[in-house]
Amino acid sequence: MKELMLGNKAVARGMYEAGCKVVSSYPGTPSTEITEEAARYDEIYCEWAPNEKVALEVAHGASLGGVRSACAMKHVGLNVAADPLFTVSYQGVNAGLVICVADDPGMHSSQNEQDSRHYAQAAKVPMLEPSDSEESLLFTKRAFELSEQFNTPVLLKMCTRVSHSQSIVETSGREEPEQVPYVKDPAKVMMTVNSRNAHVRVEQRTKDLVAYAEACDLNRVEMGDTSLGIITSSTSYQYAKEVFGEKASVLKLGLVYPMPEKLIRDFASKVDRVVVLEELDPFIEIHCKQLGIPVSGKDIFPVCGEFSQNLVKECMGMETPKTLHIEDVIPGRPPVMCAGCPHRGIFYVLHKKDCMVYGDIGCYTLGALAPLNAMDLNVCMGASCSGLHGFNKAMGTEGEKRSVGVIGDSTFIHSGMTGITDIAYNRSNSTVIVLDNSITGMTGHQQNPTTGKNLRGEPAGKVDLEALCRALGFERVRVVDPYDLEQVEKALEEELAAEEPSILISRRPCVMIKGTVHGEPLKVDRDKCVGCKACMKIGCPAISMRDHKVQIDTTLCIGCEVCTQMCKFGALGKCETNC
Repeated sequence: MKELMLGNKAVARGMYEAGCKVVSSYPGTPSTEITEEAARYDEIYCEWAPNEKVALEVAHGASLGGVRSACAMKHVGLNVAADPLFTVSYQGVNAGLVICVADDPGMHSSQNEQDSRHYAQAAKVPMLEPSDSEESLLFTKRAFELSEQFNTPVLLKMCTRVSHSQSIVETSGREEPEQVPYVKDPAKVMMTVNSRNAHVRVEQRTKDLVAYAEACDLNRVEMGDTSLGIITSSTSYQYAKEVFGEKASVLKLGLVYPMPEKLIRDFASKVDRVVVLEELDPFIEIHCKQLGIPVSGKDIFPVCGEFSQNLVKECMGMETPKTLHIEDVIPGRPPVMCAGCPHRGIFYVLHKKDCMVYGDIGCYTLGALAPLNAMDLNVCMGASCSGLHGFNKAMGTEGEKRSVGVIGDSTFIHSGMTGITDIAYNRSNSTVIVLDNSITGMTGHQQNPTTGKNLRGEPAGKVDLEALCRALGFERVRVVDPYDLEQVEKALEEELAAEEPSILISRRPCVMIKGTVHGEPLKVDRDKCVGCKACMKIGCPAISMRDHKVQIDTTLCIGCEVCTQMCKFGALGKCETNC
């Protein structure tokens, strides 16, 4: 049956058809939908793990247990999973193990651009790279087969355009292989001689995969005009076909590591000029040059950002179509926290107190934008805790009295716990604010170990954040309501003044959680409003100015009443008093 599918949904369908039985992941754009879609199949056990390292370890454990398994993550998540990845490469698998990683060229929802192909090379594991939804399904199935054929985990590399675009796929039924018996093998204990022998096997495996790459149908040649040859992969292949059509010959690499040698040399010998078209790093280009093939690549195309058809044309000196231009300058529209977001009050107070704020990864990163301007930096998941500790060890009392770390509930479980353990154990008077909005917000409202529900929304074990922080060595742990600015400011002042580490938990559910009860939208008493714009300092998208008076967008306002605490003239209030 044919169906229009997102690339991520097609990967999940490939897992289903391949007989995958266990999927463990941590949500991260643009990979999240893979696991959400896989969870729609009753035959696949799916879970959100606390982080990507745990997810890969769970999937590997399931593989050792004899069933096909997978995990999914975004590119920076692979950094977290790298520790088990390199050793699992040595150990091998029992049943097929597929690791889906989604890169984000253009950084649509990421803190960096990162090319995951380097991980395949560094860990010495094969990587497949589909270019559309149909290949996403087929390559997923092939990845399980290759995993078992070559006794290795297999990386399936997606990117934003392939993950979040739709194309036609042809589905088939599920074929579930027999569960592979587990057999004890002391050689899988990675120490001394075992590790050395495993490394030898891995190097031979790479040679075998190179030989496989020479003739496999994952790599294909599409001959056209021989004056130009394009070597490409992933979504760049789609750009090449749209831009050049039959005016160029194309070598499409679906197995991007390890790459063939003879196939590339033969292709290059048949064309007058070879151009490598690939996003981000010159991964294919370097391989070609190591083979002694003169190619053009990053001397033509940028190493930064996401490609497009017009960009390819411009870089190749081709005429690009004229586009419509609007004469008026349109103001920028940066993303903002939702109206009524519980994080807004916290960041307002932090800005007011001129705190150094060590940020983290989540929707609260938007606290860095005007008018809140309340975040100094962010690095990676959990860095707010350990980074704050290091900052305060360097700054001493001067830092401890005016610096905080902020981290979300899901991110705290992901990798914040070890950071606050360092604070408690090595004693810096650091204050960490846990922004507990009862959900994993930025990636689309996934459950996490603090919500009391699992991936399918069923009752699950729930982490008690207060008890956990106390167990990790904090005596000062308190909860505040971020809608109460006076309470937040008082608590922050007291915790910064304390001569010991402290945890401040800001607790309010995300306003976008289905079922969250909102208040009536507020109204403006225009007779009382003097146009001072004090309420605008909160940066709520429901508040604007018109004719020198405040205006409330009642379609956005949820009646949180934070803005009323900033108005000295009583101009803002509930509908029943100011209608």
